[in-house]
Amino acid sequence: MRQPMVAGNWKMNGSSDSVKELMNGIKAGMGGVNAEVVVCPPFVYIPSVADAIGDSGIKLGAQNMCDQDAGAFTGEVSGPMLKDVGCEYVIIGHSERRAMYGETDEVTAIKYGAVLKNGLKPIFCIGETLEEREQGITEQVVGRQIDAILNSDGVASLANAVLAYEPVWAIGTGKTASPEQAQEVHAFIRNKIAEQDKVIAEGLRILYGGSMNSANAAELRSQPDIDGGLIGGASLKAEDFLVICSAGQG
Repeated sequence: MRQPMVAGNWKMNGSSDSVKELMNGIKAGMGGVNAEVVVCPPFVYIPSVADAIGDSGIKLGAQNMCDQDAGAFTGEVSGPMLKDVGCEYVIIGHSERRAMYGETDEVTAIKYGAVLKNGLKPIFCIGETLEEREQGITEQVVGRQIDAILNSDGVASLANAVLAYEPVWAIGTGKTASPEQAQEVHAFIRNKIAEQDKVIAEGLRILYGGSMNSANAAELRSQPDIDGGLIGGASLKAEDFLVICSAGQG
């Protein structure tokens, strides 16, 4: 049985005061939540969030990572650094990194391998644009993105990873894939992995990352191949985030 996961991607948002308030709110509502809860703050707030987490059971993640461990890479943050400050997860291949910063399938695969090498767990993002969906090539695009990491690190690497399907057209737009649309792609992803290893596929957590919110979380999470969510804007409000974390329970 796969444990559900809800990961909050705070993106480039927050201040010292707002981060403290948000963490206090999330911790106060964690009682009874059976999902694994992860928060991914901006780099500069990771140490204060790590302190705030304490013994709450919340896991800490980062939003990106350099593929190099150390050296003359101005502005980058390495895996050993993230592990040193308490991170367990790292988001890799988010659509904003792919679209705005030119991270190709090859780059994301290299970063994915670097995360694993450093004993961290990647939350690896995949998904199609609106144009690609309208062209009917969603499975081709998602399959290519998955093949990048399968070819570089093998299917066994997914035992220590999480996948997040994020239809690019549904991120920050207020649009959401219907539960049926999302489930269709999640099932495709799991079946693709199962072609190489059925055990890995069955244990793999696949999150939905396209504008899941407090209103639609329960219906999305009720789908058999949706194991939780990678949450953007709704993760910045403790009350909304906690509703998503608890969706579908009891």
